[in-house]
Amino acid sequence: MKIIADLHTHTNACTHAYSSLSEMVETAAAKGLYAIGITEHGISMQGSPDELYFRNLKVIPKEMMGVRVLKGMEANIIDFNGRLDASESLLKTLEWVVASFHSITILDKPSIEKCTNAYLSICDNPYVHVIGHSGSPAYEYDFETVIKRCAQTSTLVEINDTTFTGFRKNAVPNCIKIASLCKKHGARIVVDSDAHFYEKVGDLPHAIAMLKEIDFPPELIVNSSVKNLQDYFIEKNIEI
Repeated sequence: MKIIADLHTHTNACTHAYSSLSEMVETAAAKGLYAIGITEHGISMQGSPDELYFRNLKVIPKEMMGVRVLKGMEANIIDFNGRLDASESLLKTLEWVVASFHSITILDKPSIEKCTNAYLSICDNPYVHVIGHSGSPAYEYDFETVIKRCAQTSTLVEINDTTFTGFRKNAVPNCIKIASLCKKHGARIVVDSDAHFYEKVGDLPHAIAMLKEIDFPPELIVNSSVKNLQDYFIEKNIEI
């Protein structure tokens, strides 16, 4: 299984990531990737860049070192109605938006019902492309209901390699369930590194191994081929 793009990464524009944009893109080029997504955390995350940073991403070239650079954000879900820490006017300026729960940006106590409601709202947000690393037991949701809605709305479900190695390892069983339901319902996924250091860009062995184990179809992985990804770009009016 080949992955041709890594669409969830962080540069040192976030204070808890440690490589420059150029270093991230250079690594993507060295590994033969077609595209990279630069997706800093939204503004409610401590140490994240401010709104001006995101509005000025337009100065970054569309292509660097032969790699298509998607200017984006990992927006934080800040309530259980699915509200994000980015205005609609800001989201409109971005090419790629991942929406994720982080415990330090949402203080209300979660429940399966609340998280399900939040994710269903996210699926209906036309400016969000991806539900990020959603396997956390702390933010468990009705997987079947949400995955069905993802399939209906062309919202991508992320399989995040960092889940398998970092502090989210308790989410691995849920990730397997989520991937299996994506396969069952025809929901498309994206496989990402969530890299916070350049060496991790495009390094996805654990996620790929899991997907192979459940015989996940490559045609449902948007970044398994340039054609799949470009078809999704066309569908979502993203410049190729």
